[in-house]
Amino acid sequence: MRGPEGEPRWSRPALLVLLAGTAVLYLWHLSASEWANDFYAAAVQAGTQSWKAWLFGSLDSGNAITVDKPPAALWVMTLAARIFGFSSWSLLVPQALMGVASVGLLHAAVKRWAGPAAGLLAGAALALTPAAVLMFRFDNPDALLVLLLVTAAWAVTRAVDAASVRASSWWLAAAGSAVGFAFLTKMGQALLVVPALGCVYLVAGAPRLRTRIVQLVGALTAMVISAGWFVALVELWPADSRPYIGGSTTNSLLELALGYNGLGRLLGGSGNGGGGAAGNTGFGGEAGITRLFTGEIAHEVSWLLPAALILLVAGLWVTRRSPRTDRTRAGLLLWGGWTLVTGLVLSFMSGTMHPYYTVALAPGIAGVLAVGARALWQRRASIRARATLALAVAATGAWSFALLAASAEGFTWLRWPVVVLALVGVVTLVAGGRWRRLLLVGVTAAVLSGLAGTSAYAVATASVAHTGSIPSVGTTSSSFGSSGTGGGLGGPGGGMPPGAAPGTDGVRGAPTGLPDGGQDGQGGPGGRTGGMGGGTSVELSALLASTDSTWSAAVSTSQTAASLELASGTAVMSTGGWGGSDPAVTPAQFQQYVAEGKIHYYVAGGQGGGPGGDSDSSSSEIAAWVAEKFTATTIGGQTVYDLTTG
Repeated sequence: MRGPEGEPRWSRPALLVLLAGTAVLYLWHLSASEWANDFYAAAVQAGTQSWKAWLFGSLDSGNAITVDKPPAALWVMTLAARIFGFSSWSLLVPQALMGVASVGLLHAAVKRWAGPAAGLLAGAALALTPAAVLMFRFDNPDALLVLLLVTAAWAVTRAVDAASVRASSWWLAAAGSAVGFAFLTKMGQALLVVPALGCVYLVAGAPRLRTRIVQLVGALTAMVISAGWFVALVELWPADSRPYIGGSTTNSLLELALGYNGLGRLLGGSGNGGGGAAGNTGFGGEAGITRLFTGEIAHEVSWLLPAALILLVAGLWVTRRSPRTDRTRAGLLLWGGWTLVTGLVLSFMSGTMHPYYTVALAPGIAGVLAVGARALWQRRASIRARATLALAVAATGAWSFALLAASAEGFTWLRWPVVVLALVGVVTLVAGGRWRRLLLVGVTAAVLSGLAGTSAYAVATASVAHTGSIPSVGTTSSSFGSSGTGGGLGGPGGGMPPGAAPGTDGVRGAPTGLPDGGQDGQGGPGGRTGGMGGGTSVELSALLASTDSTWSAAVSTSQTAASLELASGTAVMSTGGWGGSDPAVTPAQFQQYVAEGKIHYYVAGGQGGGPGGDSDSSSSEIAAWVAEKFTATTIGGQTVYDLTTG
């Protein structure tokens, strides 16, 4: 039976079930993660206290320094917090809703060219990717990044199908604008999908070649404008009346984009740590072609990747003689190009590489899986098509078995049903031939086998709280946060990066602000508070909350500042950014602020109260000046200086 628009009657109810299920998965017990990542939560709190902080993405409402990313994701979360009040729910619900919207838009984009069944498969594959569950329940920028990139891909499918040059031009401009705002979310990572977006329209667009090229130039212009307006605003704004751009070395957003968040990520340097040793959870393992299949990354995103690669090659082969505008091949170029470019860059980048970055791969994998499977299913009368589908099922079953066997989770027994279902799927797909019912049994077994492992990890990820700077999937604790897998292919999960110092969070050497280097909420001297603003003593929180200066305190690093801000509700100055090495505040500026009574206390962070940053950094010079001029006291186990008593 068909619906009013020629769709099967089951398609819309099935879509509603998919979206409702995704919403439950992403929203259930969401507030258990409390502030999730303190770094971004503190910036949202600052934005609720100062519109300038909201505009620039400041870490503190006094506007000393920004976070080390552009502020688009913070804009959304802060607006929600201003409307509904600052809380864990107002912080994280927008992220979860972005996840539901991403699933819906991916379904729409895939369905447009491959039909409703393929759209549902793609949406479910994205919804159940563990990295997606993790990031859509967290306050990192990746949720908005994925939503904007899927929006851009959907807009390109509309451009390809548009009935006129004018309409297709507008859709391409919309795609470019979405990528531009994605750049304002996470900078260079947003650009990884641009080759696929441009390629699919260049190949499959309806107008003549010259017109298509002109249209793509227009889309590129829209992308530059939608990203460039904010870059220009920051560069032209007087530096002494805006916050320092965190992560940069020259107080420049453009330099941040090209350096730390650009070439530094690809090549290392510019404040980026290396990829880390193989098996290192926090830094993504060793760079190379196998990175996506090892360690934590494998459990986050690779469950369906082998099948997607097989189906991509097979799909392009069977459509090789199709007309230029063939929609199946266009879909494979779109989602396959997304997967290949993003996957290769993430595999070989030498700078900081955290496993959760791979959430940007999830829509590409889901899309190519669905489009490729549908292309072969249409040719199921051929033994070659059925054998290729069976190969994809076998590869997925074998890889799921390996991932589950390497896991430390309690559901590793699931690998045996996965293998059985995969074998049923392989046999029935190959032998089914003209027996429709047998083929349907094979398809059902294949889908259950393929989604079982990733679904188990998705549910496990959603069932526990996730906090810290580098969250990981599953339920077992990681040294980088309160979540993560305990194992993985290539070695046990967790562990500090090579050379990480005690009393740091292991990320760019940033001190945790806890004398024992512990994680937030683990307890410690002075009766530390857990959860929201965890890692800060009750006494110190009360002391800072009682101040009325511009900044209740100053510290050397942003992570310490964020924890103190959330615990006290006040602005705390970070003199050195994330790792203590940003020249955010010069010693002369700091001394002037102290003389003007704008900073009440200085809190020494890190093990033993030592400063962050290099010995010759401005934050270290400030710490040395404070130690020389003021008297230290111990409050809640931390070294505190009263800057109003000098």
